Amino acid sequence: MGAVVPFVILHLAALSVLWVPFSGKLVLLLVFTYAIRMFGVTAGYHRYFSHRSYKLGRVAQFAMAFLAQTSGQKGALWWAAHHRVHHRESDREHDVHSPWQSGFWWSHAGWVISNRYDDYDARAVGEFSRFPELLWLDRNHWVPTVAFAAVVLASGGGPAFVWGYVLSTIVLYHCTFSINSFAHLFGTRRFDTPDQSRNNALLAVLTMGEGWHNNHHFSPGSCRQGYRWWEVDLTYLILRALSWTGVVSSLRPFREVARREAA
Repeated sequence: MGAVVPFVILHLAALSVLWVPFSGKLVLLLVFTYAIRMFGVTAGYHRYFSHRSYKLGRVAQFAMAFLAQTSGQKGALWWAAHHRVHHRESDREHDVHSPWQSGFWWSHAGWVISNRYDDYDARAVGEFSRFPELLWLDRNHWVPTVAFAAVVLASGGGPAFVWGYVLSTIVLYHCTFSINSFAHLFGTRRFDTPDQSRNNALLAVLTMGEGWHNNHHFSPGSCRQGYRWWEVDLTYLILRALSWTGVVSSLRPFREVARREAA
C-alpha cells in the first residue's frame, strides 16, 4: 500500500477541525508550521540536496535534512535522487512525475504514495551517501515528522495538533506537489526549455519561490529562482541572509544568459 494509508488517514483526520473552536492563534500556528517546513522543502530537499546550489557544514547539513523531513515527504536522499531523474528526463517518457506523460493526479501525488518509487539509485546522490547520519535519517524518514508532530501536540494540545500539524501538513503536501503538476501546465514560459515548465506567480508565493519553475528548469543549479526584481523568491532571500552569518556559503548564481534575458 506504500504511503497510501497514512496519506488517506491524514486527510480524514483533517475533518476533526470541525470540532475544534476557531481562533486566530491557531491560524497563525498553521502559517508558522507551514512556512518553516516549506523552507525545509525548498532550501533543503530541493536547492541543497537535489541541486547543491549552496554549501553547508556537516552539522547544518544534518539539521537541514531533519527540517526538510518534518514535512513528511520521505528521506532527503530519496527526494533528491528522484528529483535528479525528473530533471534529466523532464516531461519525457521516463520522468517520474510528468503530467504530460502520466496525467495530473499521478504527477501531483500518485507517484509519491505508490510503491513504484519506494527505492532509489544511491549512486544518484553518491556525494551524500557517504554520511552515515544522512543514511540513517533517510532510512528512518518518519522520525523528524513524528517528532515535529509530538512537539506541536505537547505545546498546544489537540487543537494545536489539528491546525499546526494535520492541516499544515496537508497544505504543505499539496503546495509542494503543485510544482510537479500545475507548474508544468499553467503559467508563462520565459525560456525555451525542452520541457513544459512554467512560471506561476501564485505558486511562487505559496511555495516561497518555487513557482518560478521555468526559470529554474533553465538554470537548475542556481540558488536563486526569481530572476526579475519583482519575482519574489523568499527562500533565496532567507538563504542570502543566512550566508551573512556563515551558516550557508557559496550561493550559486543563475546562468549569465538568464541574467541578460531577465534584465
